[in-house]
Amino acid sequence: MDENYIKDLFDKKIICPVCNSTFHQKVVKVKSPRIISKDSDFFIRYKAINPYFYDVWICNSCGYSSLKSEFFKLRDFQKNKILENISPKWSKKNYPEILNVDNAIERYKLALITSNIINKRATISAIITLKLAWMYRLKEDSNLETFFLEKSLACFLEAFYNDPFPIFGLQRDGLTYLIGDLYRRLNDNKNAILWFSQVITSINASPKIKEMARTSKYNLKNL
Repeated sequence: MDENYIKDLFDKKIICPVCNSTFHQKVVKVKSPRIISKDSDFFIRYKAINPYFYDVWICNSCGYSSLKSEFFKLRDFQKNKILENISPKWSKKNYPEILNVDNAIERYKLALITSNIINKRATISAIITLKLAWMYRLKEDSNLETFFLEKSLACFLEAFYNDPFPIFGLQRDGLTYLIGDLYRRLNDNKNAILWFSQVITSINASPKIKEMARTSKYNLKNL
């Protein structure tokens, strides 16, 4: 990636909630990302620096890895699990200032491992695996994209029935649409149509999400 992108980043001082170590994390400036397009499963394609690459924070002292939005949301038993199960095996990672898609994949996988070890709710695994699928989409690796889409769908279904909303920033109808789109991408058109239909008939769904569901259902029925 062009070294000029360094101007789109700034250093944020972080205090690890697990081991209290201080470290600096590169953060993308809010005004920097430029959107090219959006895919039907809400994946955003960027022209300049990619914010997805910086979505995971890692404490190099204890090995705690997490989505930045979840980094400080830890209970005491989860901190103990990290110190007992991750820290003793942790080897420090050295990443460049300008991250690429392969760096991002490694960081998302570390966050996924941590999330599983400390028993984070299904929503978190769903988000991480969806973003891993997106990273493999960027690499045009359809096999691994499909693998992580399947994992994400399973986690989103569990979250839909068990976790509080909003999920992934989505209310119930938004997530219903996303689940339908994941089924569609996995070529399960029967289930995709069922979930899209729930959005279309919902009295609470926004006009925009209803139109997205309606268009997707129409396209599937006219293949």
